[in-house]
Amino acid sequence: MKKWIALLIFCTLSIFNIHAQNAEKAKNLLNEVTKNVKSYNNISIDFELNAAGQNSRGNVTFSGDKYVLNFMGITRIFDGVKIYTINPEDEEVTIQSSKSSGNESLTPSKLLTFFNTGYSFHWETTQNVNGRKIQYIKLKPIGKSDIKEILLGIDEKTKHIYNKIDVYKNGSKSTLTVKSFKTNLTLSKNHFTFTESKYSKYYINKID
Repeated sequence: MKKWIALLIFCTLSIFNIHAQNAEKAKNLLNEVTKNVKSYNNISIDFELNAAGQNSRGNVTFSGDKYVLNFMGITRIFDGVKIYTINPEDEEVTIQSSKSSGNESLTPSKLLTFFNTGYSFHWETTQNVNGRKIQYIKLKPIGKSDIKEILLGIDEKTKHIYNKIDVYKNGSKSTLTVKSFKTNLTLSKNHFTFTESKYSKYYINKID
C-alpha cells in the first residue's frame, strides 16, 4: 500500500513538473515575441479575419502607439492624441480623443503583446503550415471573460505571430491570420497625420 501511495505522489509531482516546465517554455517564447515587436521602428501587417463564417481583409501600419488601420472600407488614424475615423461611404470623418473613445489601450502594438498580463500559458502542438513551423500557445484568461481560451500561433523561426484564434464560451470563435509581416519600412513623416484638406467634401464630426 505504501508503495502505491509513493508511486501516486511521484506521478502527481512529475505531472506538475511537466506542466510547470511547459508553462515556462510558453512564457519564454512569448517574451521573445514581445522583444521582437518592441525592437522594430515600425511594423506593417496585412491580415485576414474570419468571424461567424465571414472573411474580411485589412492592413495596419504602426509605430509605437501611432497607427493607420484599413479594415472593411474604413480607415482609422491615431496620431498619438486623436483618433480619426474616415468613412468614405458616408463621406464622414469622426475625430475624438483616444480617452473619449474608450480605446486608448487597444493600439495595434499592444494587441501584439496583449498576452503579457491576465492570462495563464500552456504549451500546445506544433503545426507545419506551408513549410513554416507554427508553435501554438494556449492562453486562458484569469478572471471574468467571455473568452474561454485563445490559441496563439507563433512562427518558430521569426518569432512573429502567425494567427490568433479566440474561442468563446458561447461556442463561437474568430481567427485572425497574418498574411504578411513587414518591419522597419521607410515612412513619410506625415504617415500618421490626418490631413483635413483631403476631405473637404466630407462632414467632419468633432466629438471633442
